[in-house]
Amino acid sequence: MTLSPEQALHFGPYRIYPGQRLVMEADQPLRLGSRAMDILLILLEHAGQVVSKQQLIARVWPKSVVEDINLRVHMAALRKALGDGQTGQRYIVTVAQRGYSFVAPFSLEPIEQRPQNTPPESSSHNLPVRRTRMIGRQALVDSLLAQLSRQRFITLVGPGGIGKTTVALRVAEQLIGHYRDGIRLLDLAPINDPVMITTHLATLLDLSLHDAEPMSGLATFLRERQMLLVIDNCEHLIDAIALLSENILRAAPQVHILATSRESLRAEGECVQRLESLDCPPPIAVLDRTQALTFSALQLFVERAMASHDSFELSEAELPLAIEICRRLDGIPLAIELAAAQVGNLGLSGLLSQLQDSFRLLAQGCPTTMGRHQTLRATLDWSFELLNACEQTCLRRLGIFRGAFTLESAAAVIVGQYIEPDVVFASITQLVAKSLLNVEVGDEEVFYRLLDTTRGYALEKLDQAQELADTRERHAECCLALMQQAQSDWEHTQSERWTERYARSLDDIRAVLDWGLNAQGPQALVIRLAATSAPLWQELSLLKEYGVYVRKALALLEATHQPCPRLTMNLKLALGSSCYHTQGNSTEAVEAFVSAKHLAEHCNDMAGQLKAISGHLAVDLSCGHYQLALEQSRQFERLRPHDDAVTALSTQRLRVLALHFAGDQALARENAEQVIQRLAQSGQLNRFTHGFGVQYDQSVAALTILARILWLQGLPEKAWHTARQALDIAMQINHGTSICYTLALSGCLIAHYNGNTPVARELLTLLLEQAKKHSVLLFYTWAKHYAQVIGGADSPSSPRADTGLIKEIMVTLDSRFIDDALLERAENGTAGWSTAEILRARADALAVEDFSAAEAVLLKALAVAKTQGALAWELRSATSLAQLWQRQGLFRQAHELLAPIYQRFTEGFATPDLTKVRRLLDELQRHMPV
Repeated sequence: MTLSPEQALHFGPYRIYPGQRLVMEADQPLRLGSRAMDILLILLEHAGQVVSKQQLIARVWPKSVVEDINLRVHMAALRKALGDGQTGQRYIVTVAQRGYSFVAPFSLEPIEQRPQNTPPESSSHNLPVRRTRMIGRQALVDSLLAQLSRQRFITLVGPGGIGKTTVALRVAEQLIGHYRDGIRLLDLAPINDPVMITTHLATLLDLSLHDAEPMSGLATFLRERQMLLVIDNCEHLIDAIALLSENILRAAPQVHILATSRESLRAEGECVQRLESLDCPPPIAVLDRTQALTFSALQLFVERAMASHDSFELSEAELPLAIEICRRLDGIPLAIELAAAQVGNLGLSGLLSQLQDSFRLLAQGCPTTMGRHQTLRATLDWSFELLNACEQTCLRRLGIFRGAFTLESAAAVIVGQYIEPDVVFASITQLVAKSLLNVEVGDEEVFYRLLDTTRGYALEKLDQAQELADTRERHAECCLALMQQAQSDWEHTQSERWTERYARSLDDIRAVLDWGLNAQGPQALVIRLAATSAPLWQELSLLKEYGVYVRKALALLEATHQPCPRLTMNLKLALGSSCYHTQGNSTEAVEAFVSAKHLAEHCNDMAGQLKAISGHLAVDLSCGHYQLALEQSRQFERLRPHDDAVTALSTQRLRVLALHFAGDQALARENAEQVIQRLAQSGQLNRFTHGFGVQYDQSVAALTILARILWLQGLPEKAWHTARQALDIAMQINHGTSICYTLALSGCLIAHYNGNTPVARELLTLLLEQAKKHSVLLFYTWAKHYAQVIGGADSPSSPRADTGLIKEIMVTLDSRFIDDALLERAENGTAGWSTAEILRARADALAVEDFSAAEAVLLKALAVAKTQGALAWELRSATSLAQLWQRQGLFRQAHELLAPIYQRFTEGFATPDLTKVRRLLDELQRHMPV
């Protein structure tokens, strides 16, 4: 069957739109990974026929050599997403030794109106992709949706495995678009320290908090927000979450909270909603199969049993056994899943018999039925005992992972005493089959994850087996190896793929650093991890948080008897970059780069020297030390290996920066265009600068400076086009510090220079948001200065800029920011690119009382602008001088000065500077004698 883009295919509750690669469940899109979607479409093309594994692999992975396990994992994920087995309905079956077949009845129908395949912007929420169908909870979800409009704080309470997270996520998912400022999910499972709660929440809210009073800053930020906070897994941090929730509710009247916990938070304003078990058929009722399958506990059991065992069918004869199993398990979803996973091995009769035996000891001596918590514990114990010794060891050791992990990472942590590498894969496959381990299928990678309940159980077993210390150390070694691989891949892998592969490990990296840097673990290993993980923190723009870890690592390293110079150097380089962004041009940043350079020289590490020089150059540019930066760019060029294309590109990029700010615009443009051309030819696999400078995307950085150069050279329209191109790339790759960089140095400024005030204000708002989100204090401070000129209703006030590049930028925005210190820099030749503007601003102030002095200063400004190739500054200086002569009646002289400069422009005639000149030339023309 050929799937037509003009037809939709309907089966079960789903409609498939092949042309859009879209699956709709009712009116909601079902989000599948691209591989799972490929598999589904191929099976639908051959509906009713067997498609071999080889055929599927050849079509889904046409350019790769993959194992059968890849197909099995993606197939399992597809079945789970579709709810294969729901109400006993089978969609996809495995045909032994042959392949797979789509067997459900379906219909084709013409597409009258295409559905909207535009999910709400990811920025409006951070909810995970829903991977399984919810069973038996829709009435509760509907009730909670109604309650949340009246009750601002609801806690879902129940034992582990009862489905609290599933319900909370479904409620939140159905509220996407209902809260103006979105929805944020805070998962507390990876967090053990109450102090880290506000830090993690601030990260989710794109908020930078002052360390002294984080709660106050959080309350201030949320005061005007209308949003939903979903706080999951609160039970181990109850007191801290209760206090946080109370503060938020008092401070932010439009913020709602939906929490999950095994017990209530006992907080002011909390409404507790207890989750009951799934409905089981009553013990005395006589039901047929159709009637029984209206009960949600049995629905879940049958669906999961069919998913784990292809040939499972619930017969009328075995119906009482299935009902009794669900009742024995108290309708607890996780317990039912664990039991259903054993149907293939034990059969229904054997499964019930084993459960009865397992629970009998626990129930002995209890006058009442054991509690649900005990039921789940007993089910976990029973499932654990069914594992062989190797599988038990694997599960215990996997409990050390906080987040998702790959098969390779799992093997690195598991392999050790009693476990050989060749048995790990088979054991993990069994843990997945028995629902003790979840699979998350990405477009390129397969990841595994333990549910929080199962992870807690595994960790308890790990501790009881006295394997915790050794496993933690292997976990740290695994994280270090992963970050070493990430560092290597960073230079050769496309960013999106790199991020998918490595960003999932962030919680594990944090856990190891928190453990090891607090004198609890192997410090040498963890210090190396702190240094090696730099690309991950850089990619995620989490430089403030990273700086905390780097300082701790340096303190521990420097306290050792003989600290490793190379390791110290790498940490100093990381500290310099973190300080530069989070503190601005601070003495700590300078000290870090200077110290790193000395250490690199001591180690004869050429790459380290180059990184330190380029980092120091960035700080010097921010400080306004342009001649020093120019010398550093020359120093970089002298040191670099001349047969290395990477460092050659970095050399030229740094030369562009130094030449532009030092004032040589023609040579800067020539080099900038060459850099952009070379980047285009290289394929731009690696966005960053291989450690040189302070790590912005290379294309964004080069286009940003080129935009500035073009504007100074009198090409305002080309400049704006280039600035927009830089911003578009930065937004597309979603790299926070690169977004801040291009907005701060070109986007906001050029929009304002060109007179586009609405866009300038829009970009300024974006800069403030992004700089706050990523704790880039340097550019947040710049944005607050810009707000004094660009304005806007929400623009914060700021004191006058004291020193550096930002102070000179402000003069180009408004002449009133001139002062004696700037004038001295212009006169002694250290103001570089801004010299002509500073002189012009000074002349405007002098013109009121001293015509001759003002004239002399403007003539000097004109000469400097011509020498630097800055036509924009030349026009401004000539305009001020022409106005000065106009007031003296020197109309012809003024016209003859200004007209030739105006005529050198080829574009931008609607910008404020050129519009002003056109009017002035017309006035001068009218007053000139015929």
